[in-house]
Amino acid sequence: MTSTAIFSSYYLAPISFYHALTQFPRVYTDVCENFVKQTYRSRTYMMGPNGVQILTIPLTHIKKRQRLKDIRISYAENWQKIHWKSIEAGYRRSAYFEYYEDHFYPVFHKQTQYLLDFNETLQHKVLELLSLDVNITHSDHYLTPEEGSTDFRSSFTPKSISSDLNFPEYYQVFSDRNPFAPNLSIIDLLFNEGPNALNYLKSISK
Repeated sequence: MTSTAIFSSYYLAPISFYHALTQFPRVYTDVCENFVKQTYRSRTYMMGPNGVQILTIPLTHIKKRQRLKDIRISYAENWQKIHWKSIEAGYRRSAYFEYYEDHFYPVFHKQTQYLLDFNETLQHKVLELLSLDVNITHSDHYLTPEEGSTDFRSSFTPKSISSDLNFPEYYQVFSDRNPFAPNLSIIDLLFNEGPNALNYLKSISK
């Protein structure tokens, strides 16, 4: 297995991302890559009353070949209120929502200028709640993959990265009306599995 992984920065990243963090001793976040629209970088997939729901962060006008670290969030609409209400609607009934709610609530009630900062604030809180100690380094230039590294920047998409992974089923809110949905946002796992979330991440196999 390679020792280093290269990722982008993601909005409440999917379970497969945090599984990958348990597999690599060193991880790089390429903050100097060109931003790619309609990806995990600015959207997340969670469970809602009517099934899987996509939440997308609105951004200011994006120029061609604009670096990820320079992408700004738009507050023309109160999207944070909408996203938080969606999270509440999806997980208020989950076993561990009340345990973790106070960690996420402030992030959704404070305006952050840059997408990278918003994503990384949430990621830091998730790693803390998972008790997952991982060495993540931000790049200061565009990273060219080297021998011994695995580059997930292009392949880490909703359709590709989970195709070769086996996600054991766990109880999800609304399971009485919706089938099990694998590889949703990490908050789906946290709110439903709580302290067992890290064990679950390590149990995922190919």
